[in-house]
Amino acid sequence: MGIWEAIIIAIVEGLTEFLPVSSTGHMIIAQGLLGMESTEFVKAFTVNIQFGAILSVIVLYWKRFFQTVDFYIKLLIAFIPAGIIGFLASDYIDAMLESVFVVALMLVLGGVLMLGVDKWFNKPTENQEMNWKRALKVGFFQCIAMIPGVSRSMATIVGGMSQKLSRKTAAEFSFFLAVPTMFAATAYKLLKLVLEPGGLAILNENAGILVIGNVVAFVVALLAIKFFIGFVTKYGFKA
Repeated sequence: MGIWEAIIIAIVEGLTEFLPVSSTGHMIIAQGLLGMESTEFVKAFTVNIQFGAILSVIVLYWKRFFQTVDFYIKLLIAFIPAGIIGFLASDYIDAMLESVFVVALMLVLGGVLMLGVDKWFNKPTENQEMNWKRALKVGFFQCIAMIPGVSRSMATIVGGMSQKLSRKTAAEFSFFLAVPTMFAATAYKLLKLVLEPGGLAILNENAGILVIGNVVAFVVALLAIKFFIGFVTKYGFKA
């Protein structure tokens, strides 16, 4: 992987991680268009640069992260289902990443779903509190995003809206939930690579590319989050 390839993939990650269009699916498409081989490092790179996107959420919402213990408990409750399934089904998920058919099918189905999201789920109540029951249900919706091509943002936002949360509240909780979810995925993927023969050497050789990728993903994700919250609040998902 060259520097320009890393920058392009990181731009795709930053643009799509918090939009409901599947960052993984679009990075796989970008890799195919660039003619990149799906090596173990490339797979690790596409997961690792999510760390840059995580930082963008923390920077934009840093005041919201210094809340009560209850806030973190709800995030933990929402994270647990995906954490367990992700750990147990890691190899199967990696195998699905190789399937262009699965990614393409899920992208199409996700696009069709977005046409009806506002009609089916946009029925917010006055009570917009994220209680533990709502958090757990959003967490189960997040598990659907284990399928490559299914947007994590879309799954969790729809999960929130199905619990009568507004589009804005559901989207913001989706961003918050991304922090523990993507941090765990990044750490687990890096650990697996390090434990493989020659994995540490691969990371050392490509440390500069990883840094560049995370910086680009961070900057682009900052802009994407600001745009998305304003757009989806005003216009919804259909466009």
